[in-house]
Amino acid sequence: MGRVTLLVPFDGSDLAETALKRAREFATYRDEEVVALTVVPDDETFAEERGWIESGEPYDPESVCTAFDLRVKEIDADATFRCEPAMSSEHPTATTIDNVTHTVREVASELDVSIIFIGSENAGRVSMPVTSVGGPLSTDAKYDVYIVRRTE
Repeated sequence: MGRVTLLVPFDGSDLAETALKRAREFATYRDEEVVALTVVPDDETFAEERGWIESGEPYDPESVCTAFDLRVKEIDADATFRCEPAMSSEHPTATTIDNVTHTVREVASELDVSIIFIGSENAGRVSMPVTSVGGPLSTDAKYDVYIVRRTE
């Protein structure tokens, strides 16, 4: 068996940063690889809602990837950073969140991830908001999920 991988969906939020730090702490004890994954949909509103760009500012997914790569390296110089475009779902009513979640699941499967570290105030609650990828990811039994709900 090869080296085990821990995956951290990374959107630049404080909770995602904390999730990355917790993944590194965990990885250090078990000699595991940490991969931070940013999924960039082709959706300017999504980027605005997450504070990736200011209102009216042009949305450049490549710039978002570059900025998050630098931020990930500041937090964890040993983490591998991946930036992927959001895959489109075949489902006609799929939302941007659905597409981001689908992409995270695909990367998790490709990397044979053992644990996903999710920074989300809402993941795992009975009522899942449509703005969080944490909820849908926390229901997948293919890997364990570590949910970070506080930054301290």
